[in-house]
Amino acid sequence: MITVNYHKTCPNGQDLKLVINEQVVEVNEPADRTALQYLRANGLTGTKEGCASGDCGACTVMVGELKDGKVQFKAVNSCIVPVGQLSGMHVVTVEGLADQSGLHPVQAEMVACHGSQCGFCTPGFVMSLAAMLENGDPAKIETVQQGISGNLCRCTGYRPIVQAGMNALGRDYESRLQDPVFFKATKPPSSGSVQQPLNESALREAMLQYPQASLIAGGTDLMLEVTQRYQPFECLIDVSRVTELRSITETQDTYTIGSSVTYTELEQFFATRSEQLVSLLHRLGSRQIRNCGTIGGNLANGSPIADMPPVLICWDATLELCSSAGQRREVDVNEFYTGYRQTVLRNDEYIAGIRIPKTSFNAFTRFYKSSKRIEDDISSVMGACLFEGDGVKITAARIAFGGMAATPLRLRGIEDMLVGKLVNHELLEDVSAALGKAMAPLTDVRASAEYRAAMARSMVERALNEFSGVSKPLVMALELHA
Repeated sequence: MITVNYHKTCPNGQDLKLVINEQVVEVNEPADRTALQYLRANGLTGTKEGCASGDCGACTVMVGELKDGKVQFKAVNSCIVPVGQLSGMHVVTVEGLADQSGLHPVQAEMVACHGSQCGFCTPGFVMSLAAMLENGDPAKIETVQQGISGNLCRCTGYRPIVQAGMNALGRDYESRLQDPVFFKATKPPSSGSVQQPLNESALREAMLQYPQASLIAGGTDLMLEVTQRYQPFECLIDVSRVTELRSITETQDTYTIGSSVTYTELEQFFATRSEQLVSLLHRLGSRQIRNCGTIGGNLANGSPIADMPPVLICWDATLELCSSAGQRREVDVNEFYTGYRQTVLRNDEYIAGIRIPKTSFNAFTRFYKSSKRIEDDISSVMGACLFEGDGVKITAARIAFGGMAATPLRLRGIEDMLVGKLVNHELLEDVSAALGKAMAPLTDVRASAEYRAAMARSMVERALNEFSGVSKPLVMALELHA
């Protein structure tokens, strides 16, 4: 029997071990100490701070995990990762790439291709490309462009950087960093100021012991409270290692996605199941963000500009919530948001999973995102449309938008208006007029109300046209082929 102290004070630091550049390091830091802050304070200043929000990629490092006896590396933004989350992992910075035999292939190709000018952003580019090489990514221009989509360069062009990546990925390469021996000296997740439960039972126990602690998964939203708003966190409960929350299960009728599944894992699972979702994920965030960000965190954050809620509304998803006492309940995603950054999630609850009926994947779907930056930017308007029918007559419809109001917006009136109708010019005109009356979009720094209304009309019109077989090229496609 476990005796729980419901008012236990959070530990001041952490007692953990990790590997940094092939060297075992013992760490004792506050919960909200970022990996970037720790690295720079300990002499690894090649890793730069550009934005402290995961937007520019100057702080990119590689993080290796041992999975099924193999080392898997991923690029992450160290500016928004608590160092306490890296317990038992291998962190590689730009200082750790070269060895006595010479430069790392990516470094050598960056030199040969003149891929650096002022050099401030260069370490981040190098680490993003190095992670791709370590994972055996193919030497394709699309792959390289995706891999560096989260890295910004302010003073030179991207062509030589892309070329350096292509050349490096095309090399024969045997990595010394793939040796699992590095992980033998690391320490499993500790019981310090960053709690790291490995299963749901331990998670619930930690929530009972430390009710004042904040839950953290990928940290891509939460850590902005630290780096942008200077909000301290005395104790964090890291849910990213909870086994039950990291899985995607499939039955005859449903997919159930654990709340701590990352966007990269989501992309891999749905690669052959939903082309629309994969395309959206490429625009949801950079590779660094997708490697850390989770679907549950995107929902629990309660932000009206989150990209996934409109998608899940169209897919008729159900959320499974669980309390620290083990009580579970299901909530329709349409009922989850109650106001600006407000949800039905209680303080003693967490999102356990997201259940999606497979029938939703049989319908016609379109997901559109309007933002100022193609990758890794917040939506001005996020639209999701689902239609059932024969391509001429609509038998069912679901339409949802994000970035329009205080909560994700479902347009039930427009849906009812479409059911049973033939897609023609008259219907498009009627829908356009009805949309103008059904929405009252906000004006903020990202877009005006007029722009948002016009964009929403355009998205629905495009989706209806494509449903009926009329396809038009996207603006992005026009730009790329101009």
